[in-house]
Amino acid sequence: MKRAWVFGDNVDTDVIIPARYLNTSDPKVLGSYCMQDTDHAAFKAARDAGELAGDYIVAGENFGCGSSREHAPIAIKAAGIRYVVARSFARIFFRNSYNMGFPVIECPDAVDRISEGNLLSIDAGAGVITNETKGETYRAHPIPDFMQHLLDAGGLMPWVVKQLREQEAKAAGI
Repeated sequence: MKRAWVFGDNVDTDVIIPARYLNTSDPKVLGSYCMQDTDHAAFKAARDAGELAGDYIVAGENFGCGSSREHAPIAIKAAGIRYVVARSFARIFFRNSYNMGFPVIECPDAVDRISEGNLLSIDAGAGVITNETKGETYRAHPIPDFMQHLLDAGGLMPWVVKQLREQEAKAAGI
């Protein structure tokens, strides 16, 4: 069980990781600036103290809108967040997240019921989010099979490398 950090609608990638920090691709550095320009002081204090490990971001509609930067899901993941649960995601952010090996889950019912600090458990494979604080369970949209393959591989690039190696081994008769 980990806690929920609640954000609103239309959290854009410029808020997730401001452009002034995009002069690096180091995940640790990006994570240290995750949500830097929000007014969510408690989240930033927990981030700075290294206390986000395994926690969840819960947000409204259109999470990840704006620029199509891969840095946004990298920053969230590197900050220690395990999942983002939202009513909906900007499609480019949704895909970039899985390409970077970071799971995001659509669950409108959960977003309406989860409050800041609620303790949650997520079984993404079963598509179930449990709010341990309120004793409630929510059905999430299941992670598509292909996206789960990307997560299992660690992202799109590791998945492609794995596929190429398997093809090479098959061609070599191994």
